[in-house]
Amino acid sequence: MNKEEKEQTVDLEEAKEQVRKVCRRLALLHLSYTKTIISELGNRKGKKLVLKAIKNYGTRIGKEVKEAVSAQGIKNDPESYKEDLPLYGMHDGTEEVDVDGEKRIRAYGCVMAKKWKKLGEDELGRLYCYVDPAKYMAYNSNFKLVHIKSVPDGDKYCEFIIKPTTEQERKDFFEEDKDWSYIDK
Repeated sequence: MNKEEKEQTVDLEEAKEQVRKVCRRLALLHLSYTKTIISELGNRKGKKLVLKAIKNYGTRIGKEVKEAVSAQGIKNDPESYKEDLPLYGMHDGTEEVDVDGEKRIRAYGCVMAKKWKKLGEDELGRLYCYVDPAKYMAYNSNFKLVHIKSVPDGDKYCEFIIKPTTEQERKDFFEEDKDWSYIDK
């Protein structure tokens, strides 16, 4: 790397826009695969296969986070989860809130959800959101990150909470062809 490359900087707003571009593309990619699969297999079987793929995707993410945490000699408990999303551009903003003594995370202005809404594809876009409980359960199967609120479900923001999993949820999640989507409730 030469001196000019080392000193080059990018404006934060430009960097955010670059992340937003990738998020919009990812939203379209998700819709394209989802619609194609459902078109080929029908609604029930198609959605089941999409959720299977999302579980695989989330599991890969969760395992990567778990490996990164373990490499630092840290236990993979909820407090040690290293966020796997871009800090800038994917959402308009996030915050931690306390609701009746429970710590929750709110994400405002999800770029992907905006794209799905604009296209009238909230329901199919929402299938992507199952990546959140999947990645968390792959990180530590004793816990799940669930949506209390979700923009594709019609809420103004996404709200997440970390909850302990049940033995049945763990069994259903790790069983190959079992419906696990109820876990995100």
